[in-house]
Amino acid sequence: MSLKLPLTIGWRFYRQRQANGFINFISFASTSGIALGVAVLIIVLSVMNGFERELQQRLLGVTPHGELVGVNSPLQDWQSMAQSAEQIPEIKGVAPFVRLQGLVQKPGGFQGIQVTGIDLAYEPKVSTIADYMDESTWQTLAEDANNIVLGQALMQQLGLNIGDTVAMYTPQKNATRLTQAKSHRFVVTGSYKLGGEVEQTQAYVPMVYLARLLGHEGLASGIRIKVDNVLQAQSVIRELGYAQSEYVYMNDWTRTQGHLYSDIQLVRVVMYLVLALVIAVACFNIVSTLVMAVRDKASEVAILMTMGLQRFSIMAIFMLQGALNGLSGCAIGGVVGVVIAQNLSAIAKAIESAFGIQLLAGGIYFIDFVPTQLELRDVAFVIFMGLVMSLIATVYPAWKASRIAPAAALAGR
Repeated sequence: MSLKLPLTIGWRFYRQRQANGFINFISFASTSGIALGVAVLIIVLSVMNGFERELQQRLLGVTPHGELVGVNSPLQDWQSMAQSAEQIPEIKGVAPFVRLQGLVQKPGGFQGIQVTGIDLAYEPKVSTIADYMDESTWQTLAEDANNIVLGQALMQQLGLNIGDTVAMYTPQKNATRLTQAKSHRFVVTGSYKLGGEVEQTQAYVPMVYLARLLGHEGLASGIRIKVDNVLQAQSVIRELGYAQSEYVYMNDWTRTQGHLYSDIQLVRVVMYLVLALVIAVACFNIVSTLVMAVRDKASEVAILMTMGLQRFSIMAIFMLQGALNGLSGCAIGGVVGVVIAQNLSAIAKAIESAFGIQLLAGGIYFIDFVPTQLELRDVAFVIFMGLVMSLIATVYPAWKASRIAPAAALAGR
């Protein structure tokens, strides 16, 4: 049977229903609930996408995807190890480094830092740290001198300015007291601005100078590796490490920053479930709306059935009414969600300026702004989910309408 007649009747019933104030209010509540759930879910998913993008491009742009580090001694032949790494298609870049850990004094105590010696000829292959400092600062790391580049947050904690000298203390072998520690002095030649824990604990110096300082001239503590897909870093590093004849420690970003990625994914799943339940609750209002609509139109339904309209067509009439509520809610929520998601960073900045607050502290998080990245597949899936849940909510009231006994309905008219 053609659906043209039941759909036409369903549309007329839907328009006439607006005259009933109470049913109209419940219908408005269900539409608003669906719109709110769809909009918020789109916004939340966009924020989670933004955090994941910033994690990969910003934090993992500076943090090495993987490392091979010499065991108790520097690598004797890092060049051949780098050449073997470049033979693996998943590896995009390799760079040597020298690392030194120690303490620097600050007001009220000491601060632990990690000093990494880098070679400017190789470092851009694995890191984007140059993007977060001035060109002149970056070039000071090419000199064979005791230059050091600190994070801005660390410089503020230590009360240092460019040109100041900072002393770093490292333990001697068999030392039992801090007074027995070695002291290394560096000249602050600049700073970088990245945000988060890295900015407070990571410093950079010329690799040639640090290697000579540690008595490792011409050698490297290890190699830093950049892979094509960060989610495959662990397996790629294992493949490379097991192929080496020299004993090495194998590290990847999941050991140091993996908790951030796990947290983002956990929040994404939890918020998705919560907001899906919000949409589901809003769909229950569709059930209430249609149940009242069925009671209100019982006599009309009975007349249509006595005129030969089949039960399937009766179901289609009321399912259309519920589907229109879901369609309206998903359309409104989709438009609102997309508009807000695209402008969320600007909205967050406006809120911070208006109320004098900071939503994300750069010293705590690895970013100091609210990121957003709208994905059309997320929008399509959320709207599809809302439409399906709305349509499911119409089945029971529509089925009840199709079971109306014409004689009883007309007798009670």
